[in-house]
Amino acid sequence: MIAEPVPPPAPPGGRGRQIAIAFAILVAVIVVYVLSLIAVHLLAKSGPRLPAIDMSQFQKEDTVVQLRVEELKTVANRLSVNVLVSPKESLIDQDSRVLTTDTAVRLYPETDLGDQLYPKGKAVAQVATTIVAHGDPGNWPFDTYTTDEISGLVFTGGYRDKVWARMEATGSIDGWDVNVTRVHDAEDTENPSSLDDVIITLHRSKGTLIFDLGICLILIALPVLALWVAIPVALGRTSFLPPMTTWYGTMLFAIVPLRNILPGSPPYGSWIDQAIVLWVLIGLVGAMALFLVGWWRQRDRRSPKKG
Repeated sequence: MIAEPVPPPAPPGGRGRQIAIAFAILVAVIVVYVLSLIAVHLLAKSGPRLPAIDMSQFQKEDTVVQLRVEELKTVANRLSVNVLVSPKESLIDQDSRVLTTDTAVRLYPETDLGDQLYPKGKAVAQVATTIVAHGDPGNWPFDTYTTDEISGLVFTGGYRDKVWARMEATGSIDGWDVNVTRVHDAEDTENPSSLDDVIITLHRSKGTLIFDLGICLILIALPVLALWVAIPVALGRTSFLPPMTTWYGTMLFAIVPLRNILPGSPPYGSWIDQAIVLWVLIGLVGAMALFLVGWWRQRDRRSPKKG
């Protein structure tokens, strides 16, 4: 009976060194994770919400239309806003704080829902509508959306009287930096130097861009790892392991879920699909093909010869 060879004893301090390396790796991962959380938290503050509107700065006879931004639909190029009119004091009953006359607000350029109506005897309330925001969603995540010059015309007394209102914008949209630019109201002949109209511009916040970059790096890493394993197998330098085929299949089916969790849901066919997603799929399929080529070659060498 032949005795099995006894493995050489482990070098002194070898196990302690392995524990130290494992502990160092664990600490490094925790530090990187904490630093990433701090960085995302700080970058998320780079785009604060628009300041609240201070109505005390206006005169009693000023008519103000407030726009509260709520949601941006990038593919449809529509900005959802809530419209609230603050008419001059003479149109408000001082006891009940309700309108003393029918009031309507017409935004220019005209919105999808037409005039916003505020009936007589009711307190003014927000009315939802949508505004066109020009931009190319295919440029995700570097897409920017800008409205036309927004002005408001307020009708009172059953459309008998009208006055140009001062536009004000407030609110915020998660993942977007919202900027407001004031422009001159060219049709306000009584006060041509006024800055009554606004232009709203939206672009993605830095925190969102960093998250997008992280997902893109993960997508690129998948075919790199797959080729790193498949090429040695195809060249015959490494033995073929059958369970690895399920790993390739899992990576292949993980592409679509990873692509769909990108913030803002870029439209299919945008540059991210053409520049990254498509090539990631090609790389994974190529790696799987190389892996199967290695299996076929090793299968031929191991199959018994006839005769």
